Amino acid sequence: MTDGLKIELGRRYRFSASHRLHSSKLGEEENRRVYGKCNNPHGHGHNYVVEVSVSGTLDPATGMIANLADLDAFVEREVIEPFDHKSLNEDVAVFRENVPTTENICTEIFARLKHFPKAKLERVRVEETGNNTFEYAGEEP
Repeated sequence: MTDGLKIELGRRYRFSASHRLHSSKLGEEENRRVYGKCNNPHGHGHNYVVEVSVSGTLDPATGMIANLADLDAFVEREVIEPFDHKSLNEDVAVFRENVPTTENICTEIFARLKHFPKAKLERVRVEETGNNTFEYAGEEP
């Protein structure tokens, strides 16, 4: 009965990081106007919550689409280790050139996780605060 059954799995992860929203393409005044208090020269931090959704067919032998330990290890290596307790602007190479808005963080996490070999990445959702969440499901082909 499980033959070809597609299941979606959601898993939640957390990391803490700081960032400064500042674009080299804008002047100082424009950066302050666009980013407000998030343009603080000293940066500011968030406790991010990342929700990862993957899908696949149910393996009749294991009853799973993917082993959670495999997914956890992959996310740990690709996202948590490089981002947790880091200054995103300084410590994550992609954000030295790109403003680390949560939109950009979300798409970067998606790019890092889309090669998970055990299941298909459906979407990534990042909660920056209780009021701000961002979700990305990849580009349409």
